Amino acid sequence: MVEIKTDASLESMRAAGQVVAQALTAVREAAAVGVHLSALDETARAVLREAGAGSPFLGYRPDWAPVPFPAVICASVNDAIVHGIPGSYRLSDGDLVSIDCGAVLGGWVGDAAVSFTVGRARPEDTRLIETAEEALAAGIAAAVVGNRVGDIAHAVGRVCRAAGYGIPGGFGGHGVGHTMHQDPGVPNEGRPGRGMKLRHGMVLAIEPMLIASGTDRHYTGPDGWTVRTLDASRASHAEHTVAITDEGPRILTQL
Repeated sequence: MVEIKTDASLESMRAAGQVVAQALTAVREAAAVGVHLSALDETARAVLREAGAGSPFLGYRPDWAPVPFPAVICASVNDAIVHGIPGSYRLSDGDLVSIDCGAVLGGWVGDAAVSFTVGRARPEDTRLIETAEEALAAGIAAAVVGNRVGDIAHAVGRVCRAAGYGIPGGFGGHGVGHTMHQDPGVPNEGRPGRGMKLRHGMVLAIEPMLIASGTDRHYTGPDGWTVRTLDASRASHAEHTVAITDEGPRILTQL
């Protein structure tokens, strides 16, 4: 079911989104060569705790997951696309890191992700990250009243494919509200003019995922969560929670 939010509810979701933005900012600032991914998770936990927010990630267990997710962030490094578990891995110079974080505040969810490099960035990684952000911006620009979900998907996919990058099938954005994953699904590639029509009060997580080599192929690692590129090429992930309003798209997860 698709939740249509009131304007007051959108303000509450904005508050949850601000907590997510603060957590991502703190994690990015804490990320450095030699830092364990588990320490980045602790950084995000501290931000959520200070804000009085919960985590929609911690303990989350969809039908396909072998165990509940054990952290408040997903930390995906280099060839990991999404859903990386932040454990004992120590960041190295040149790592490409994608951090996904959510917050629950006042019963409403915010969800966003950012990718960045640690230490000396490789030019090809910088281009990959910038393209993910461009694809996200294109998707957000298409998230207007009267458009359809397919218009968002087409805008995202066009940017990714034009740059020569792969798009892992089966992963994409989603509705957000009282729970983290709601209808409608928002693919990262699609045909314009197709899918559900966008209305004022809908809230969507738009989240491009790009594979550097141009392949779409991926697999789930032995932990049952981490999704990796099949050819070990690097990946990037960008995401915002976006409200559809009569005044245009409103990003709820940016400071």
